[in-house]
Amino acid sequence: MTSGKELWRHAAPKTTPMWQFMQRVNERHGLQVSDYPGLYKWSIENTASFWEEVWHFVGITASKPFDEVLPLHASMYPRPDFFSSSLLNFAENLLFPAIPGPLDPASAAVITVTEQPGSLRTTSWEELRELVRRCSNALRATGIRPHDVVAGYVSNHVEALVAMLATASIGAIWTSISPDNGVSAVLDRLAQITPKVLFADNGSVYNGKQWPSISNLAQITEQLGQHGLQQVIVIENIDGDLGLDLLKSQGLDVSHFDIFLGQSSTDALRFEQLAPSHPLYILYSSGTTGLPKAIVHTALGTLIQHKKEHVLHCSLSSSSRMLYYTTTSWMMWHWSVGALATGATLVLYSGSPFRPHSHLSLPRLLGELKVTHFGTSAAYLTLLEANGIYAVRNPDIDLSHLEAIYSTASPLPPSTFSFVYEAFPKTINLASITGGTDIISLFGASCPLLPVRIGEIQCAGLGMAIKAVDPITGEEVPPGEPGDLVCVKPFPCQPLTFFGPNGEAKYKAAYFERFENICGVQGSVWHHGDFVNIPDPGTGSLVMLGRSDGVLKPAGVRFGSAEIYNILIKFFAADVDDAVCVGRRRATDSDETVCLFVVTLPGKKLDEELRSAIKNKIRSELSPRHVPGVIEECRGGIPKTGNGKKIEVAVKQILSGINLKTNASVANPEALEWFKNWAESH
Repeated sequence: MTSGKELWRHAAPKTTPMWQFMQRVNERHGLQVSDYPGLYKWSIENTASFWEEVWHFVGITASKPFDEVLPLHASMYPRPDFFSSSLLNFAENLLFPAIPGPLDPASAAVITVTEQPGSLRTTSWEELRELVRRCSNALRATGIRPHDVVAGYVSNHVEALVAMLATASIGAIWTSISPDNGVSAVLDRLAQITPKVLFADNGSVYNGKQWPSISNLAQITEQLGQHGLQQVIVIENIDGDLGLDLLKSQGLDVSHFDIFLGQSSTDALRFEQLAPSHPLYILYSSGTTGLPKAIVHTALGTLIQHKKEHVLHCSLSSSSRMLYYTTTSWMMWHWSVGALATGATLVLYSGSPFRPHSHLSLPRLLGELKVTHFGTSAAYLTLLEANGIYAVRNPDIDLSHLEAIYSTASPLPPSTFSFVYEAFPKTINLASITGGTDIISLFGASCPLLPVRIGEIQCAGLGMAIKAVDPITGEEVPPGEPGDLVCVKPFPCQPLTFFGPNGEAKYKAAYFERFENICGVQGSVWHHGDFVNIPDPGTGSLVMLGRSDGVLKPAGVRFGSAEIYNILIKFFAADVDDAVCVGRRRATDSDETVCLFVVTLPGKKLDEELRSAIKNKIRSELSPRHVPGVIEECRGGIPKTGNGKKIEVAVKQILSGINLKTNASVANPEALEWFKNWAESH
C-alpha cells in the first residue's frame, strides 16, 4: 500500500551501491531479490547474515577479525554484542577509510567555514591525520587513557573534529555540547560524566556577531573542577580574550589549542585496538524528569551503522561532499562526521543559515563548495518555503553538484516536499529521515531504489525491524494506522548503557520496559517514543506524527520539561508554585510550540514583567531554543496522578487536538477540563 504523489525516482538505480549490495546478497546467498522490499525483508529476517554482508561490503578495518556476528537467538535486552571477538579503532576507520579506490592524501578531507567572509579553511587528509597525531599524543601525555572522558564545549569546526578523533584513537570517550548553551544546560550534562579534559571555544559566531564565551566557560570549569576536571584547552574561535589566566586561577592546567598540539611528542599516530562494544560517545537525551540522560554509544555500533547508512542509503563516496547544518550538541554532527569513513569531504559550517546573503546564504555556499549532500532541519526548509526562496532560479547559484537533501529533527510538511522540488534541482533525492540521539542513527532513511512521495519517509533502514503497535496492547496496527514505533530485532547501534550510577537500570527503563513478548518476539523490544504510521510495511515507509511521550521538540531541538522546571525552581521560587511544560503541535501546525503553564503563589500573578523575566532567564541559562512560545497562568491547577506525578502527556495531547478520555488515574480531572477549554479558545 502506498500513498502520496510521487516526486522523484533515481535516474539510474543500478549504478548505486544499494543495487550493488543487493546483487552481492543474491550471489552469496542464492537469492533472487530484485527490489528494496525484498532486500529489506531479507535483512530483518537474517540479522547476523545481513550485518556480516554489511561489514564486508562497506569496509570495516579491524586488526582482529570476528569469529561470530551475533549469538544465536540473541534478544534485544540485555544488549547483544555484535562481532564480539574483533578488535578495531573508530578513529582509524575515519582517518584511513576502507574504500574501493585510492584516496589522495593531499585532497580535501575537511572544509571549515562560518558565516563570516574569508573564514574558509581547507584541511587535507594528510594534514588532518597529522593534527590528530599531535592531539592524540598530547592527550596521552596528560594521562588520558581508555574509558576516560574528554569533553568539548565547541562549535562545528575542524578543531572539534580533531579533538574527537584524537580522543577516539586512544579509546577515551568523547562528549560535546555547543557554546550556544548556557551554563546550567552545560553543567546538567557534563557534571554527570566527570571529564578529565575540556576543549572549549573562546566564543562563537552567529548572526553577524562574535559572542565571547569565556565568562560562561569560567563558571563551567569552576564547577567541573570539583568533579575531576584537570585540563582545559582553549580554541581561539573568535578574536579576543582566551581567558587563560582566569582559568588558571582556578587551579587548572590551561593551554591554547595550538600550543597544546605543539607540545606533542614525535611518536607516530597510534590507534588502540579495542572491542566493538568499547564506549565511543556520550550523548544526551532529555526525559521529562531529572537530569538529561547520558547515553553511551559504542565504537563499532556507531561505525557500521553510519557506514551502512552513508554508503547504501545515501550513496556517499570519496567524490562526495557533505554539509550538515548542525551543532556539536546534536546527533547529526556525529552522524555527519562519520561520512569520513566513506572518503567523503566534510564541510563543517557554524553560524547563522541566513548570513551573509539572507535566505540564499546556504544555497550559495552549497554551490560555491560543490556540496553533493546537504542536511538540514525541516524548519529551515519550511522557512524557505514561507519566504518564497527558489535557489534554483538564481542564475548566480550553481547547484548542479547537489545530489541529496536530508531533512530531519521534525516532520517535513507535505507542502514543503513539493516546494523543495521547485526550489532545488528536480534530480535530488529529498529524504525526510528520522532516528534519534538514542540510536545515534536512523530508523527511517533515504533509498535510491524507491520513489520519494509527498509526506513520507522513504523506507526503514536495512536491518531495522520497525513496527507500529497499539500503545496499550502492543499489537501491530494495520498499515497506515497510527501507533507507537518499536524495533523488534537487535541492531548494532543500541546504546551500551547510560553513564553513571544505576545507568543500566535507567537504560532498561527508557527503552525496554514498555513492551515485551509482542509481534511474535520473545522478550523486551525497543520502544522509541515516536508516534507514526507505516503506510507500506514492505518498505517500512514512515509518516511521523510526533512524540508519544512528554519530550519537547520545537524546531527539532529535543529537551525535557525538567530543564524548564529547574529554572523555575532555582530563580522563581518566590513567584511560581507549580508548572507544567509541554509541546503543542496540531494537525495544522508546521512546528511544535513549547507551552509553559504556571500556578503562581498567593498574592502573585503572571504579569508581563514576570513572563519576560522567565523567558530571559531560560534564554540565558539554557538556550534561545528552550524559550516557551506560550507562557500562561494555569487557573485550574496542574493535572496529576494519585501519587503526585504531573500528567504531561495528557496535557500535550489535549493541546494538540487529540480527544482524550479522562481515566481514574487522574487525581484532579477538573484540571484537564481547564486545559480542554483553553485549547478550544487558543
